[in-house]
Amino acid sequence: MSEAGPATSGAGPATSEVRAYVLDRDVIRIAGPDAISYLQGQLSQDVVDLAVGASGFSFLLEPQGKVSAWGRITRVADDAIIFDVDHGFADVAIARLTRFKLRTKADIAQLDWQVIAIRGDAGYDTVGDAVIAAFDWPGFAGVGLIGAEVTAPPDMTIGDRAEYERRRIVVAVPAMGRELDASTIPVEAGAAIIDASVTFTKGCYTGQELVARVDSRGNNTPRRLRLVRIDDGVPGAGSELLVDDKVVGRLTSVAPTETGAVALAYVQRAVEPPVATVVVDQAGRRYTSICVPLAGPPSAVGTGERAAT
Repeated sequence: MSEAGPATSGAGPATSEVRAYVLDRDVIRIAGPDAISYLQGQLSQDVVDLAVGASGFSFLLEPQGKVSAWGRITRVADDAIIFDVDHGFADVAIARLTRFKLRTKADIAQLDWQVIAIRGDAGYDTVGDAVIAAFDWPGFAGVGLIGAEVTAPPDMTIGDRAEYERRRIVVAVPAMGRELDASTIPVEAGAAIIDASVTFTKGCYTGQELVARVDSRGNNTPRRLRLVRIDDGVPGAGSELLVDDKVVGRLTSVAPTETGAVALAYVQRAVEPPVATVVVDQAGRRYTSICVPLAGPPSAVGTGERAAT
């Protein structure tokens, strides 16, 4: 594979904190003479200024500003980008990108590629023919190995998916189909994802108007994403979150811990965490819990920076 980017050094030694996770993700390639200019008008990240070998988070939005897809873009050549998204959302992203691709010299296709997430300071710059894609998120940073036949480095401890899901929830990395879907506007998922995924200094892109308007007026959306810590039990996603016996939100993702569970939930704006809550599942079982704020914003991976306000 000739698109591995500028990686040059050998693999560094793994540490005890480093884990590799085999993920279910879809990989899309957009390539051609017009690919970069076209994506500049479609994605929230600054694609033009993204160097070959660099990565960044990005939204792909509908014209009204709702989320079509969210994932990571990696520039693998002067005229090519790969966009990896949560499993099952390649068709949605491709359909959305194709809808506005009129007289544009760019090919869009899903690749039969795999993604392995390495989390921790492993020091890997190159692993065989894999594309090395950065993933910069507080407490969960690392790289992704993306390619047709990628495997975890032989010195790497393999983490299970249940562990990955728990860690994802704790640091509030949103997932398509759970925290993000066609009914979501980006700012509902929190300032962290906006800071990481949206470049406010680039030109226009599809869906920009709503993002810019909400940002300029402050986040007054009716709901916001929060972290919920649950005692003694694991309720299912979709369970209600109550404050003083009033429903204020629903759980979107849940993962067990040693003592209970952690969850993400969209919660009414009026609820100011930390606050004691009760989770009620579909069978009417009640779980004591606490709703807390999300972690701080991640560093933007790409080259675009938000304008000072």
